[in-house]
Amino acid sequence: MILKRSFDVVFSILGLLILSPFLILIALLIKLDSKGSVLFVQGRVGKNNIDFNIFKFRTMHVQSQNKGLLTLGNNDSRITKVGYFLRRYKIDEFPQLINILKGDMSFVGPRPELRYYVNFYNEDDMRIFSVRPGITGLASLKYRNEVELLKAAEDPEDFFINTIIPDKLKYNKEYIRKQTFFFDLKLICITIIKVITK
Repeated sequence: MILKRSFDVVFSILGLLILSPFLILIALLIKLDSKGSVLFVQGRVGKNNIDFNIFKFRTMHVQSQNKGLLTLGNNDSRITKVGYFLRRYKIDEFPQLINILKGDMSFVGPRPELRYYVNFYNEDDMRIFSVRPGITGLASLKYRNEVELLKAAEDPEDFFINTIIPDKLKYNKEYIRKQTFFFDLKLICITIIKVITK
């Protein structure tokens, strides 16, 4: 755990420093493309079942969350032009380097979920809160095209709650059983390859 946290701190700082010119450019493009703030801040559930604010680049028009919590496909009408590009290459996740530096998250771990959906977890499912949530992980890799699956579902909300969530939890529990520093490195490498070759 000390090695994992040290890795998170060092590489989140390096990432923020090296990417800072690129992050500033993205921020400018977001402001030019649509009205609203550069960052999207949303409450999520983290380690020890404690809520925290996750940071992302805003990819939707302002107040879009009022039209539903789930994103239905990459062509969801709420997504901005710049937002489509950011989502496609997972660039909208870059501000989470701040969350990692703060200790809210790690590079690898279960994706942090909204409190509304955590309320559907059973007692055993709560084990996933024994670790910090991450940017990537086993469940994230399997469901990297989750928005397209939701778009194809007859009832996206029901499909997410009764099919996707239980399956994600299964993979998240598997990660907790298998987690080692080198397993984390493997998942990071797989994630980078998946993003580049998408």
